[in-house]
Amino acid sequence: MKADIHPTYEPIVFRDLASGVAFLTRATITSSKTIEWEDGKTYPVHDVEISSESHPFYTGKQRIMDAAGRVERFNDRYKNFG
Repeated sequence: MKADIHPTYEPIVFRDLASGVAFLTRATITSSKTIEWEDGKTYPVHDVEISSESHPFYTGKQRIMDAAGRVERFNDRYKNFG
């Protein structure tokens, strides 16, 4: 391998914004925000919108979408059509 061309592989915390759960792992991503972890050390933190803790496939819980509102808007838009 060539020297000095690969990104550094360091510990980082991924924080799920939907569930509030945080994971300490290693990755090549960097962040300017930091968080103090349970072991007392400070790690960079990267916020993610969804993870395995909040994704419906892994949790088995579906989120209710605004289907009624979309149907009503469709009917209002095309009520005089035809």
